Formats: sequence, structure tokens, C-alpha cells
Amino acid sequence: MRLSGLQRFALAECYTRRKSLLPRKTVHSFYNSMPKAPQNIQDVVTKSLESLIDKGLMVGYGRRTPKKWFIDEIRLTPSGRKLARKFLGEQLALPLNKSRKKNSSKEKEKKL
Repeated sequence: MRLSGLQRFALAECYTRRKSLLPRKTVHSFYNSMPKAPQNIQDVVTKSLESLIDKGLMVGYGRRTPKKWFIDEIRLTPSGRKLARKFLGEQLALPLNKSRKKNSSKEKEKKL
């Protein structure tokens, strides 16, 4: 799945904060460190969050007007958490018990 840098940042922030709901303003902080930020940050963030919501990676909470949704807070879905772990590299190789079985049989042979 191809995601932009802003979308990856939003997934990582939601995952690392471990709060149930993440305010939208934290996603805006992605552009604070960039020397060339777009002029329409509000629109860019909105489109990125709506795209993540459409893909089923996030759930957005906010207000609805007759013409538009205003997203105030976001949270990850289970598939979004899984993808965020993949991006952050927190996957462990399982099973861990195989090495113990091999070592214990080798130790028994050495004792004989």
C-alpha cells in the first residue's frame, strides 16, 4: 500500500501516542519541521486523513454540516495498527522456542 509521508506520520503518531483519540492538530505538526510547507496545509491534511479513513485504516470523529465533514479527532482501526507496526518495524520473528529445543538436545549429547 502506497502512502504519503504525511499519511505515514499520521499512522505513526496515532500508534505511538497510544491514546484512544488523537487531535487533528498533531498531524499539522508534520509541516512544522519542513522549510517549504504548502500554503494550504488545512486542505492537504484533510485530504490525507479522508484517504486513510476511506482505506479503512482510521476512524475520524468530528462535525457534519450539510455539505462537508470536519474531522476533529482520529483513531486507528486494527488494520491501521498492523500497518503502523509494519512501518515502525516492531514485528518480532516467532516462534522463539525453537532455539531452546535444539540447544537442549545438543547439551544432552555432550554429556553422554
